[in-house]
Amino acid sequence: MSEREFSGKTVIVTGGGKGVGRGITRAFLREGADVVICGRRAPETLPEVDGKKAIFVAADIRELDAIDAVIEAALAIRGSLDVLVNNAGGAPFVLAADAKPSLHEKILSLNLIAPLHLSQKANAIMQRQEEGGVIVNIGSVSATRPSPGTAAYGAAKAGIASLTQSLAVEWAPKVRINNITAGMIETEQSHLHYGGEDGIAAVAKTVPLGRLATPDDIADLALFLASNRSRYMSGASVRIDGGGERPAFLEASTVNR
Repeated sequence: MSEREFSGKTVIVTGGGKGVGRGITRAFLREGADVVICGRRAPETLPEVDGKKAIFVAADIRELDAIDAVIEAALAIRGSLDVLVNNAGGAPFVLAADAKPSLHEKILSLNLIAPLHLSQKANAIMQRQEEGGVIVNIGSVSATRPSPGTAAYGAAKAGIASLTQSLAVEWAPKVRINNITAGMIETEQSHLHYGGEDGIAAVAKTVPLGRLATPDDIADLALFLASNRSRYMSGASVRIDGGGERPAFLEASTVNR
């Protein structure tokens, strides 16, 4: 991409204060964008690059009023919205048989319904703009393989992949929308999923490229999908997972080792 390609652009990154979202926020800041981030709690420090800071809005995006507040903060900058990154999401490890119905509903609301509502609001603005706009969804490989312990999350991410395809047709040609099918990522919360350093290292060995993704890996792809370099891409789910996961049967097999 050209240097500071997003100068003069306004970007929303949900959940942009930590983890993958923080990496994406910093990437857009580095490219010159004004970035609005949101979360239920403010990060200890705002993402910042060369003195340019993100704008934080306290918002639980499962609430429609909170979504409106995030959109309004973005429009207050220069009256436009160029990129929406639907990043906020996640789920605790709970077996489906043990989870309360209310937990399933909250997971689906955060990971599927909220991105739909945000996208709908963003699209209404982007359709009025001469250059339209771009939406990037942060999905997961949990959408395409079994997701034991996070079944509702996997189902929601499968829904995001389907939603991406449908909205790409409905909202073209003004709005492009693509989905990042992300593999395992090392963040400050990796220990919750993989254990301590030994657990993370052991999991990393199962990835063909020998490591987990970093937030910067995902951010670089998000930048590409939001840029003019991907101008003919819409409705796509782009997989970024270090080569995938070694099939379990290969470890169990007594031949071809």
